[in-house]
Amino acid sequence: MTALTALSLAAGCTSGDSQSGAKPQKIEKIGLLVQDMSNPFFSAMNKGAKQAAVKIGATENTQDAQLDLANQNNQIDTFIQQGVNLIIISAVDGSGIRPAIDRARQAGIIVIAVDTPAEGADAVIMTDAVQAGEKSCTYLFKEMGGKGNILLVDGTPIQTIRDRITGCRQAMRHFPEIKVVGHQSSKNDRASGLAVTTDMLTATPDVQGIFGMNDPSALGAVLAVTQAHKTGQVKVTGVDGSPEGVAELKRPGSPFIGTSTQNPAEMVRRAVQVAQDILRDKPPKKKTVLIPSELVTRDNVAQYKGW
Repeated sequence: MTALTALSLAAGCTSGDSQSGAKPQKIEKIGLLVQDMSNPFFSAMNKGAKQAAVKIGATENTQDAQLDLANQNNQIDTFIQQGVNLIIISAVDGSGIRPAIDRARQAGIIVIAVDTPAEGADAVIMTDAVQAGEKSCTYLFKEMGGKGNILLVDGTPIQTIRDRITGCRQAMRHFPEIKVVGHQSSKNDRASGLAVTTDMLTATPDVQGIFGMNDPSALGAVLAVTQAHKTGQVKVTGVDGSPEGVAELKRPGSPFIGTSTQNPAEMVRRAVQVAQDILRDKPPKKKTVLIPSELVTRDNVAQYKGW
């Protein structure tokens, strides 16, 4: 899906949704489903879920899908059996998870998608991913002097990642002398970011900039740049504002120069708030709630509060 699809998802709260069962009177059990707990992003999301649960006096259970749709389907069915009142999900596959979400809603469970849309969910809470990609790449292009060759380190084909690449390409419209000479997908982690960037640098060594669609892939690209002895020649930016990204921004001489922020803990806290509003018959005016992204660079990293 594209940014245009995201906008269409935002148009209404109930269009195309399955008939849901009776909603609970109170949220007492929260189930959080994350894509991959080895990514610090989802660890921060888990922390936010536990904070939100304590605040409203609910219990909380987090399950890791390990990037497997079948796992996530089974985890939803388990939550249904356990009588969970609210499922918060970062979907591995936003369309493939639809039947399981329908089963949950038919059981009267509120389902809120976070980080990326999931079909059939009551609402979606996510970073303005197009904005994040555009801010990160605009800064990269400016630091490159407005011209040169770049690599795009993409990721798994979910909407939030596609939107970051869309945002980057939107930024390119203002920089006609920037050219994409390589574009490959990572698995959203540092190891695969290193591997695909190494391949692209080997095939096309004349590169001045790299955009990684998240911090782990961008930091893998940083390592590839270092191993190719191109430190000082290539600049790298990412998306997340992760603790690892912040540490790299503070490292003298690093190719990593900027990252657009996300706030995973806030996404989950906002999801709980939206669920409570739904119980009060006050659903969000738009199904997709976008959280703005900010740019963190070496110049302002000391003021960034982080995750």
